[in-house]
Amino acid sequence: MPYRIHRQELGPMENFVYLIEDRASHRGAVVDPAWEPEAIIRQARENDVEISDILLTHSHHDHINGVEAILEQYPNARLHLLKPEAEFWGKELERPELHHGGDEMRLGDTDIRFLHTPGHTPGSACFHMPAGDDLITGDTLFVFGCGRCDLAGGDPEQMFHTLNGLRQGLPARTCIHPGHNYAEKPESTLEEEDAGNPFLHFHDKDDFVHYRMVEHDRVRSTPYHPIRRR
Repeated sequence: MPYRIHRQELGPMENFVYLIEDRASHRGAVVDPAWEPEAIIRQARENDVEISDILLTHSHHDHINGVEAILEQYPNARLHLLKPEAEFWGKELERPELHHGGDEMRLGDTDIRFLHTPGHTPGSACFHMPAGDDLITGDTLFVFGCGRCDLAGGDPEQMFHTLNGLRQGLPARTCIHPGHNYAEKPESTLEEEDAGNPFLHFHDKDDFVHYRMVEHDRVRSTPYHPIRRR
């Protein structure tokens, strides 16, 4: 494998912050730095990794509140997000590199593909490393759950199409790395999600929207466990 993924759970909302380490170059990409930037920087230094890139799955405060601190320590690091998310965010960013779904970037010997996965926010992204079939999903797809769609920019109909697109467009062995530690375990595969994630059990869009917006939060609580298909 050309890369390793380091994971830390940080902050009061059980956020997972990821450091993608390219083994050959010792370059690193931090995904959604938040809450405890000093812990992120310490992890990078302990593994002899130079943070060269910051990847944002979306612009909610609990995923971006450590960006400035990382950039202070690594002033040459590049900040990446999707163009629709930058437009939704509305923040004047000094040095963003804006992407579209399907774009790719190279981190040393590691290829990272940007997937546009709207639903939680208009420009939400997932990051796919095809060499190992790893997918960092932010608040799009959790282990046995998915991101809420009732905040500004949320759209449950888009989420329905996004989740079905992930299930149909990626290998079943793809490993899911979510943005929060909301389940009985920190990661899973698309195959496990297809079997046990209730949000992937709907074929009718209206039924999905009703479950996401009305029923789900009344009948489930964390930590999420798998649910068999009805």
